[in-house]
Amino acid sequence: MEKFHATTICLVKRGENDIAIGGDGQVTMGEHSIMKNNAKKVRKIYKDQVLSGFAGSVADAFSLTERFEKKLEEHGGNLKRAAVALAQVWRSEQGARNLEAMMLVADKESILLISGTGEVIEPDANYVAIGSGGNFAYAAAHALYDHTDMDAESIVRESLRIASDICVYTNSHISVEKL
Repeated sequence: MEKFHATTICLVKRGENDIAIGGDGQVTMGEHSIMKNNAKKVRKIYKDQVLSGFAGSVADAFSLTERFEKKLEEHGGNLKRAAVALAQVWRSEQGARNLEAMMLVADKESILLISGTGEVIEPDANYVAIGSGGNFAYAAAHALYDHTDMDAESIVRESLRIASDICVYTNSHISVEKL
């Protein structure tokens, strides 16, 4: 049975109040078939105070997102505590240890990458990208962040557009959420 995969997510924070996350809309089945062009893989969660986006196996990504949202509720919206609590669950639950998905989350204080293997990483930079076209979007975001005055949303949109021109698993149906 072939797996469905989602693709590229990019997140940029420019200052304290300029935070955006975006994703393309392509869902690919296996290596050869596009099953959907306009999937929405980014959204606001926890009282619209947290941005989230996922890439990877769709079912695993939904499972990862659902588990994270529960931990976020349990910890009163504290992003880092919720992520660490989720990672601790990974150590004890056999079925959760190898989800084929990654997730980016951000609030006004932090950006975190949460993997389906239980890793929680706080990036060094104020931009990060994941998924099939993640390296392309990351390189574009890096250049745009360092060498332009573009706002976070504009950097996210342009980085994803550039990735869509290069990566066959990324399309130009881009959706963006902002804090």
